[in-house]
Amino acid sequence: MTDTRLLLTAGRALVEGVLMPDAWVESERGIITAVGQGAPPRSPDLALPDATLAPGFVDLHCHGALGSAFDDDDPEWQSIAAFRTAHGATRQAVSLVTAPLEQLLPRVAAAAAACAADDALLCVHLEGPFLADSHRGAHDPAALQVPTPDAVERLLEAGDGRLLQVTIAPELPDALDAIGGFTDAGVLVAVGHTGADADTVRAAFDAGATLLTHACNGMPPMHHRSPGPLAAALLDPRVTLEVIADAEHVAPEMLALLLQAAPGRIALVTDAMAAAGMADGDYRIGALDVRVEHGLPRLAAGGSIAGSTLTPDRAIRVLVAAGIPLGVALDAATRAPADAVGRDDLGMLRVGARADLVALDARLEVAAVWCDGERR
Repeated sequence: MTDTRLLLTAGRALVEGVLMPDAWVESERGIITAVGQGAPPRSPDLALPDATLAPGFVDLHCHGALGSAFDDDDPEWQSIAAFRTAHGATRQAVSLVTAPLEQLLPRVAAAAAACAADDALLCVHLEGPFLADSHRGAHDPAALQVPTPDAVERLLEAGDGRLLQVTIAPELPDALDAIGGFTDAGVLVAVGHTGADADTVRAAFDAGATLLTHACNGMPPMHHRSPGPLAAALLDPRVTLEVIADAEHVAPEMLALLLQAAPGRIALVTDAMAAAGMADGDYRIGALDVRVEHGLPRLAAGGSIAGSTLTPDRAIRVLVAAGIPLGVALDAATRAPADAVGRDDLGMLRVGARADLVALDARLEVAAVWCDGERR
């Protein structure tokens, strides 16, 4: 962390979920020490009169960028992180896709080591292999498996205390026991890539699951006689719903509906894969070939959407274009995901929180980023 003090003034800042005009934020040694409105206590180090100041974005679901994926044999950790930070994500999960367990275990260990070396990485997210084949999306069907006690134990061991969350389809054999096993070890569990009915999903939440992986995607649609995973999650105040707000995975009208139906419980994620920040073309996600056209990745075989090329700042712009108030959109990118993973030191401009800050210009594009009080 920086040893220097930092005082910023801004046209407005997101403070306790409210956009406060004429705001200022002061930090020392990377920790916010004061937040206020009006005249600051001293001359600012940087005045941003036309900017909106927000906490750094927290992305709970990201697979890579700039042609590199966290599943690669030698991921470009620093390049991915730098790209993400440039778009406002000061903290992000390392998401791994489905792979055979013998391949996945060393990837988990490598990701855990990377997280230990860089606290901008929010530990490891396993999106698989415990997924339903019926809703596998862009995951290798040959590598899907049941969450047996042995598999759970081996993944926990490989994660070395740095597993953040695991996505599980609750209809699988042993799934509820696996949810209990992971949560007992301090690992969050998300329901996702599932065809389960609402009763089964509620049982998963009662067993300890607290997240829904990319709401609306990788699950049956909500129906008036078969409400499914989405309705179960929307009605459960214990659950945070991930949402990919690129207007492709979820229509703008549905984005607005979700944010109104579960206020404070929608966490924006990118689910970005290696093609983020790159031109259209051919890529891979795990073991599967992907074709990106007009920025949207789809499996070369079958055409399923395969992650995204979304950045967190663009997700904010998509929500605002869908009629969501800016303060609500920013909260979904900051406080909501931080709360979902128990990080009360992130996602808020308040005394004692880390000085992770993002300045957005009038077009809601990133103008400047600070991590732990240091400008990046």
